[in-house]
Amino acid sequence: MVALHWLTVLCVSLAAIFILTRDELDGRALRQWLLEGHRHAGLLVLLLFAVRVALRIRYGKLPPGGEHSRLVRVLAGLTHIALYALLLALPLLGWAMSSAAGTPVHFFGLTLPALVGEDEDLADTLQSLHVDAAWALLALVTLHLAAALWHHFVLRDHTLRMMLPRRHR
Repeated sequence: MVALHWLTVLCVSLAAIFILTRDELDGRALRQWLLEGHRHAGLLVLLLFAVRVALRIRYGKLPPGGEHSRLVRVLAGLTHIALYALLLALPLLGWAMSSAAGTPVHFFGLTLPALVGEDEDLADTLQSLHVDAAWALLALVTLHLAAALWHHFVLRDHTLRMMLPRRHR
């Protein structure tokens, strides 16, 4: 689960870097390559989401990093649910947006089926939802990171250390 967490962080980061860089550059071929990189990274997030959910169902969640009040546990749980929902929604919105725009979606050489029919107005709506969901994900990731740092520096529990890759000696 720790490895999947960091692979997801990597793919989400790459998707953001690709699309934000694309908006700053000229050159049709480079911009198209960055858009395809964004789509591939997003679809990898979707794939990792499926693997994470399957493993979480199979093995349960990681043990808590310490003793916390019921309110803190509920808020942490709700934040994780929202993070998971956005990790599912963002790639699906992007895929549906491409479908509505009449753009085929490719994933490592495979052409994926369209999720919706071509519809310019729907494509515009899905683009707005995709961007809004990306901002919501950024807000939740910021909250998640702040909570990890709070655990580490204020509570001084092992929550953050538990999520870091283990060093083998």
